Amino acid sequence: MNLFYAPDLTPQTEIYTFDKDESRHIVKSLRKKNGDILYLTDGLGNWFEAEITNADPKHTQIKILSVTQKNKRPYRIHIAMAPTKSNDRYEWFLEKAVEIGIDEITPLLTRYSERKKVNLERYNKILVSAMKQSLQAYKPQLNELAKFDQFITQNFENTKKIMAYCQATQSMPEVIKDKQNILILIGPEGGFSDDEVQKAQTKGFVTANISTNRLRTETAGLVSLMTVHLSKH
Repeated sequence: MNLFYAPDLTPQTEIYTFDKDESRHIVKSLRKKNGDILYLTDGLGNWFEAEITNADPKHTQIKILSVTQKNKRPYRIHIAMAPTKSNDRYEWFLEKAVEIGIDEITPLLTRYSERKKVNLERYNKILVSAMKQSLQAYKPQLNELAKFDQFITQNFENTKKIMAYCQATQSMPEVIKDKQNILILIGPEGGFSDDEVQKAQTKGFVTANISTNRLRTETAGLVSLMTVHLSKH
């Protein structure tokens, strides 16, 4: 099954026309023809079943047959993670995090961050590609690069706020509760500074150890994500 992303679709849409690039992919690469069934999402949870009415490599047209609203998880997961020195590793994290299941991602600028700029347009393309590949109807929210001090002062209502910290006395499963939204801070290769740990704690963040081993930044992000999912079941 192939899933197509069409953020401009609405549940009221009856006829939709793909742009040139997507039309060429449908007709030339996938060899779809009139009468074939396609599946689309708007990234907001709506799942569309459609029939091709005009398989044209420049402007393929479809007719929407049905719309289904996919259920969301009863909890949200937000990971704020410092960009890695190697951009490839951060992009790998984005891809795998979407496949596993994540709702919101914030690149986080910390004291020891080695990468201070990110390409949000490219990151968004990776999120869309992973969403389509894993057949999900919800596209995770990607936020602008945020400075640590400003980020932790935000009001995250009804959310358990956790800082991944290797010297913490509690483990991640010990601090995760059922039916809670989760926000996890993941530091850079050099970790969080002592000052950042103290500031986060004063803002209601709980420190938690995610492994007895020292993990790379992107590995820590994925381990944290999996720990949340497993702790919720």
